[in-house]
Parts: sequence; C-alpha cells; structure tokens
Amino acid sequence: MSSGAVSSDFVDESSSSVVEDGDDLKSRILRLRLPKRSATNILQKWVLEGNPPITAPQLRDISKDLRRSQRYKHALEISEWMVTNEEYELSDSDYVVRIDLMTKVFGIDTAERYFESLPLAAKTKETYTALLHSYAGAKLTEKAEELYQRIKDSDLSFDALTYNEMMTLYMSVGQVEKVPLVVEELKQQNVAPDIFTYNLWISSCASTLNIDEVRRILDEMSCEAGSNESWIRYLNLANIYVTVGHLDNAGATAIVETEKRITQSQWITYDFLIILYAGLGSRDKIDQIWNSLRMTKQKMTSRNYISVLSSYLMLGHTKEASEVIDQWIHSTTTNFDIVACDRIMAAFTDIGLTEVANNLNMILIEKNVNPGNN
Repeated sequence: MSSGAVSSDFVDESSSSVVEDGDDLKSRILRLRLPKRSATNILQKWVLEGNPPITAPQLRDISKDLRRSQRYKHALEISEWMVTNEEYELSDSDYVVRIDLMTKVFGIDTAERYFESLPLAAKTKETYTALLHSYAGAKLTEKAEELYQRIKDSDLSFDALTYNEMMTLYMSVGQVEKVPLVVEELKQQNVAPDIFTYNLWISSCASTLNIDEVRRILDEMSCEAGSNESWIRYLNLANIYVTVGHLDNAGATAIVETEKRITQSQWITYDFLIILYAGLGSRDKIDQIWNSLRMTKQKMTSRNYISVLSSYLMLGHTKEASEVIDQWIHSTTTNFDIVACDRIMAAFTDIGLTEVANNLNMILIEKNVNPGNN
C-alpha cells in the first residue's frame, strides 16, 4: 500500500487554507476535521517550510490522538507517511496499527492482503493477533479459525491476548461451548490466563447456567490472584453476583420479547463485562455499558441491577449507585428487590467491606426503602 492509495480519493488541495503559519504540526493535522482533507498535504507542507524533521514519536502521538477521536483515514495517512519515508523504522506496534486502520478505512480484505504481503520478519504474534482481532470484530468465524490454526502451527510464542480474541468471537456468535476448548489450548501451551481470559471463561459458563463450573473457575482464579488488586476486586464482585443474583434459578431458555430476541443468558454475559471493568477500576466503561443496556428495550432483571449497583459501590461511586437504585425503583419491568439489597450488604460485610455495605444502607435510608416498607 502506498500513500497514494489512501489519499488519492480524498485529496483536497484547499486543505492548506485551513492551517496557519506558526502552528505546530499536531495542531495543523488535528484541525483537519473533514475526511476528504489530506493529512499527507499537511506533512508535505511542513517539510517544505523548512521546519524541524518530523520524528517517529511525533507521528505516533498524532496518530494516537486521531484514532482516539475515530479519525481513522487521517491516522492511516500518518502511517502511510512512515512507510513511504525510509528514515522511519516501523515497529511491531506500527504494523498492528496499520492492520487495524486498514480494516476500519478500507475493510478486512485490504487488511488481509496487507498482512499476507508483509515480510516474514513482520509476521509476528502482534500482527497475527491484529488480523485475528479484525476477523473477530466482523464475526468471520471461518477465517478466524483458519488464522488461529496457522497461529497454533507457527513457531511463534503467543500470549493470552490471542486466545482472548477467539474466546470473544465465540461469545459474540453464540458458540459458547467452544470457549473452554480455547482455555484448554491456552493452558496446554503454558500461557498464563489474564483477567480477561477468566472473565470470558466465567461468562461462557454462566451464560449456560453452569454455576458449579463458575464457582470452580473462581476458586482457580483466587489461587492465581495473589496480591493483584484488580483480580481480587473482580473475584469479590463475581462471588457476590453469583450468590445474590440467583443464577441457578434462572431459566436457561428464557427469552424476553423485544425488537431483538435476546436470551437472559446473553444478558448474564453483559453483567460479567460490567464486573470485569469494575475489577479494573474503569468507571467510564461501566457507564458506557450500562447506558447502552438501558437504551435498549430489553427487560432488565434484578441480576442486571445487582451487577452494576455492586460495581459502583465497590469503586466508591455512591452517587452513581444511588442513581441505579432510583432507576430500579422506577423500573416498569422489574420490581425493586430490597431483599436482594440486604443480601448485597451482607455479602460485602462477609468479605470485610463493611464501609461499602454501610454506603448502600445509607442510600436505602435516603430513598426511604427498607424491609419494613415492603
């Protein structure tokens, strides 16, 4: 792929009119809001003006900001500039970014052709995993499985991320029975599972309501956790959720009618995703997932409220926890369950988190909801 492949359809020579002399390079490029404007033109103009040489760290930093704001076409032009100018030596991370950007800008076929054209030295565990990520995101199971087999047949050493991609794919296409097989292969290769591996594995078992296996995995995870704060937080929340959420009483084939038919077991997977990000201390991710779920017309269950309420409480976000209580109380589909809240408080107390339990109790008092009122 040459830089012309990216910019030829989009070049707008008038783009230079939006820049101002004296601006730094990053500011000039970030001001290019319209995809048809060319980041390549800005880079060329910068060089022609006799400015200091553009360094690779500069370009990577600009690309990162562009990708963060979902301006993938401009980010790919930055990547193309690095390729066509020989003074830059591409790292494994640069190749990974290129594969991801090509997928987003031109589609998976282009990313696939680019990967196959790479020299052998550039076909690393990072680039293999990047292409696998593209297949998984598009739910191309057959292509992903073919690439996964190539990965297993290679002499490269892969980490948990690669296996997690396959597990994520199988979860997304409803082939949850294949997730434990991937975990087994991971262990056979002596690859250490990470917190995402465990979350996917537990979610697959919970989605089929195999609660005995969930508890066994949690026990295994507790042996691996050591002093890892994220893992311990996740374990505590997962145990509370399994204990309080009555997963064993849920119907495995229960289906709620909405615009889309979504099984209750699929929603359990979202609960564990919330618990995962709570374990990682990422409130923003919890907000995003919870808000997305609430925007659907899916009927919420008490389990859904339990997972997000417990997660906010664990992270000390009492304001957000209070808002969840309000949403639960005013829900038209799921009755507020004070008994479940009592069990949450007891569970937090049992694991030594008395302050967290007290925070929930204070919220319930403020809302004037307690066992005596129900």
